[in-house]
Amino acid sequence: MFEAILLTVITAATPLVVAALGELVTERAGVLNLGVEGMMVMGAVGAFAVTQITGSPYIGLVAGIVCGALFSLLFGFLTLTLVANQVATGLALTLLGLGASGMLGESYVGAPGVKLQPIAIPLLSDIPFIGPVLFRQDIIFYLSVALVIGVNWFLFRSRTGLKLRAIGDNHASAHALGIHVIRTRYLAVLFGGACAGLAGAQLSLIYTPQWVENMTAGRGWIALALVVFASWRPWRVLAGGYLFGAVSIGQLHAQAMGVGIPSQFLSALPYAATIVVLVIISHNRRTTLINTPACLGKAFVPDR
Repeated sequence: MFEAILLTVITAATPLVVAALGELVTERAGVLNLGVEGMMVMGAVGAFAVTQITGSPYIGLVAGIVCGALFSLLFGFLTLTLVANQVATGLALTLLGLGASGMLGESYVGAPGVKLQPIAIPLLSDIPFIGPVLFRQDIIFYLSVALVIGVNWFLFRSRTGLKLRAIGDNHASAHALGIHVIRTRYLAVLFGGACAGLAGAQLSLIYTPQWVENMTAGRGWIALALVVFASWRPWRVLAGGYLFGAVSIGQLHAQAMGVGIPSQFLSALPYAATIVVLVIISHNRRTTLINTPACLGKAFVPDR
C-alpha cells in the first residue's frame, strides 16, 4: 500500500515540478508570468485532442508542449513588445486559457482517453520497492528529473545562464553590456510556456487520462507559489513539488479512510498549505531585513 501511495504522490507532484521549473526560468529573466494556469490547461486540452485524433499519446504530448509555448508567445508579445502590464496580462491569459480550453474541449468531454504508458528501465526496474517507484515511470517523470538537473546547471554553471540571471537582476546594466535583453526574455517565456504545456499534458494523458473542463484545478497557482517557496532554486522546486503532491494525495486518502473532517476542508488543504508556506517565507525575509546591519542594508539582496 505504501508503494501505491508513493506512486500517486509522484504522479501528483510531477506537473507541479515541471510547471514551476518553467516559471522559475521565466522569473529569473525578470518576467512575471501569472498565466501558468492558462498555459497548463491549454496544454492539457491540446494534448488530449491531438491524442484522440492521431491515436498516439506521444504526438499528443508534443502538441501539449506546442500549445503551452504558443500561448506563452502571446504573453511575450503583449508584455515584451507592446510593454503591457505583466500582472494584468498574466491574469488575462489565465482567464483566456480557461475559456478557450473549455470551448475547444467541449466535444471531448466524456471521451475515453489514451494513457501514456510507463517506461521500465531494464534491471533497475526489478529492484524491490525502489524499482517500481522510480524506474517504472512515465516519460514526463524522467523529463522532470532531467529538467531539474538541466535548469540547475544552466542557471549556475553556464555562461548563458549567468547572462539570464544578470538580466533578471538589472536589465539596464545587462543591456549596457551588450546582452540582448528582449530576445533572452522571449526565450525564457517560451521555455516557461513549453514546461506549462508539458505539465498540462501530464494531467490529461497520465494523471487522469480524460478531458474535463478546468482540470488543472488551481495547479498553476500552486506552481507559482512553489517558485517562491523554493527561493528560485531548482532543487528546492523538486522537494517542494513533492511536498505539495504529498499534501494533495494525503487529503484524498484521508477522505477514503472516512476521517471525521469535512471533505471540503480536506480538499482545501493543498491551497491552505500554499498560503501558510508563503506567509512563513515572507516572515523570515522580513526578519532577515530587520536584523541586517545598517551598513549592509544597501548591499542586501534576497536569496533568489
